[in-house]
Amino acid sequence: EIVNIAVKASQRGKGLGRMLLRDALEKAAGYGYQTIEIGTGNSSIGQLALYQKCGFRLVGIDRDFFLRHYQEPLFENGIQCRDMIRLSQDL
Repeated sequence: EIVNIAVKASQRGKGLGRMLLRDALEKAAGYGYQTIEIGTGNSSIGQLALYQKCGFRLVGIDRDFFLRHYQEPLFENGIQCRDMIRLSQDL
């Protein structure tokens, strides 16, 4: 499972996130992993696009994940983050 990928706001849009993700996938394949999973919030529009552009497929939704695990409401892109969107990719 890929837990966290982050790029400083001033450096976004330069392909760094894609490079980090591809590097992680190559390393995982080298270690013999067959499937990689990743999860992100329903409000994480940019991340959802990035993961799908890199070959990840939607496999499920953990409804109300962020409501159960965070005391304060989370908002991103003007959308309340409620659900964990799960994606995976076979290597």
